Amino acid sequence: MSEVYESLMEGLNEALAFGRGEATGAIVHEVAVPEVDVAAIRASTGLSQSAFARSIGVAKGTLLNWEQGRRRPTGPAQVLLAVIAKRPSLVSELLR
Repeated sequence: MSEVYESLMEGLNEALAFGRGEATGAIVHEVAVPEVDVAAIRASTGLSQSAFARSIGVAKGTLLNWEQGRRRPTGPAQVLLAVIAKRPSLVSELLR
């Protein structure tokens, strides 16, 4: 077998072992995304709920649920909102 094949198989077997909870020596990087205050972030942009929802690609109802605490943004939406919280002008810069 080729050296590349052996390396790939070793990596795949290590990933499977890690998935089973076995000690593999793998380096794990965890990124903590901060909780976000969606209403405050939107307010800092100066946009209406409709405009802000459109600018980040979500339905207005989704934004309302986030702002009223019925739901919380997760995954990419949470990361995007955390970025906007750090730099509110980003939304208007990208929409130009």
